[in-house]
Amino acid sequence: MKKLSVLAVMFVAAIFILYTGMPVLAYGFWGVPVALAALTGIWIAFNMTLIPQMKGGVQTFQVQPNSKAPVVILFVLFLYAAVLPIVTSSPFLRTSEYRNLIGEVEIGESLSNHMPPIALSQIRVVDQSLANILGDKVLGAQPALGSQVRLGTFHIQKVKNELYWVAPLLHSGFFMWYQNELGTNGYVMVNASNERDVKLVQESGGKKIRIKYQPEGYFSDFLERHLYLNGYYNVGLTDYSFEINDEGVPFWVITKYKKKIGFYGEDAVGIVLVNTESGKCEEYGIANVPTWVDRIQPEAFIEKQLNDWGRFVKGYWNFSNESKLQTTQDLTLVYGEDNKSYWYTGLTSVGADEATVGFVLVDTRTKKSVWYKQSGATELAAQKSARGKVQEKRFSASQPVPYNINNIPTYVMTLKDDGGLVKMFAMVAIEDYTIVGVGNTLSETLMAYKNAFNMAGNKINVKGNSRKLILNSIVNRINSDIKNGNSFYYFTVAGRENIFIGSSQISNELPVTLKGDSISISFDDDTQGLIDISSFKNKSLEKR
Repeated sequence: MKKLSVLAVMFVAAIFILYTGMPVLAYGFWGVPVALAALTGIWIAFNMTLIPQMKGGVQTFQVQPNSKAPVVILFVLFLYAAVLPIVTSSPFLRTSEYRNLIGEVEIGESLSNHMPPIALSQIRVVDQSLANILGDKVLGAQPALGSQVRLGTFHIQKVKNELYWVAPLLHSGFFMWYQNELGTNGYVMVNASNERDVKLVQESGGKKIRIKYQPEGYFSDFLERHLYLNGYYNVGLTDYSFEINDEGVPFWVITKYKKKIGFYGEDAVGIVLVNTESGKCEEYGIANVPTWVDRIQPEAFIEKQLNDWGRFVKGYWNFSNESKLQTTQDLTLVYGEDNKSYWYTGLTSVGADEATVGFVLVDTRTKKSVWYKQSGATELAAQKSARGKVQEKRFSASQPVPYNINNIPTYVMTLKDDGGLVKMFAMVAIEDYTIVGVGNTLSETLMAYKNAFNMAGNKINVKGNSRKLILNSIVNRINSDIKNGNSFYYFTVAGRENIFIGSSQISNELPVTLKGDSISISFDDDTQGLIDISSFKNKSLEKR
């Protein structure tokens, strides 16, 4: 009878551990030995014999196990959890496997060729922290809703070719979950290129949006447990991100991964899509993931694999750090010329502070990696340079995002006050962080940046395809304006509808140019409506 009672307790304990702890039942995961050790401890506790003893007239009890089996089991678990990982997963034994986990790293020609010119209206000016502030304001405008839910984590994604930060509404506590058994209603979208475009979305296709399965759910509504109970108990799952498809239907996108090097070497093998309302789970391999899903490869996996690739370039026993590389800062999600998403980071030599030896783009779906071997500034150095331009204001700089500005790889960032609100913008040349432009608007920033670049002469070698045009024409109209202490001249020419702009620092002939003068100008053939000139020559002055 006692044995049956112990077995019943063990069974209940096993169910409790599986339900609450949700250990991954597969080789290489730590949940299995921990769960078995806990069950073995319970077994030992219920099968101990207390033997009374008399010592110095005082009765004591000696605890003695009824069987040696638990001790053997614990010893085997110790070997499995402590010794086996050393034998199967140690970097000094499997160095090449760690280095090659990222796959083949191709060499790219020029970072600017990979990133197309972009209109100012499409530049990302809202980062995750600002999206949180804007999202909280939306909830604050609706007190009845804000008291029941909270914002989840914002993830950036393309929705119908527009870049948005999207975050779900989650339960704010147990009682809110209990009162809303159908789930929270909606999500918040923040346009990454326009901080005024913030909206609470609660319907899609005329149907209410429900987020029943979520990280703030309880019991079977808890997202991780829902997956565990639906057959995903023997595979690694990570990076639970919230994404919407092009119709606005929300899903949880969870990366499915395996351990390729014993107990380590985590590598993505696919995803699981979970419908937030129905809980339906759909599994996809990397090759057939729906096109609207932006990220399969978790940031943490890629960062670890890139660092291992750079760390073991000369094998494990490289104590002099010869040729070692490391990533510069947190990875940034960017979009390339093919409209695909990439993890972006700089590479620097181990021990270097502000200089890079190149930049890497890793496809967030396929993990294809390209290394652009061009020197430049780290993200931190670019932030310092941007802040230094307005150091008296004590602004903080957002995470730099790389763009192609007139074939020049350029970091674009916002400068924010202590409240986290955007006050100014900054552009910093990746190859030379002393070339900086700041302004109150993106247009002003672009003008200041181009002016700084033109003043720098040949400090940067433009490796992208040239898009510089030369125009000979007649001035139709010209006027001046002063911004940030610099004189800028706006003018139109015969045969062109565009307005051109240039500063007196580009040419000292601009201040004395009049309507009707014959001029020769050069400018970048980019996507901007207001065209900044690179050079200016007044041919009429030569005749006078």
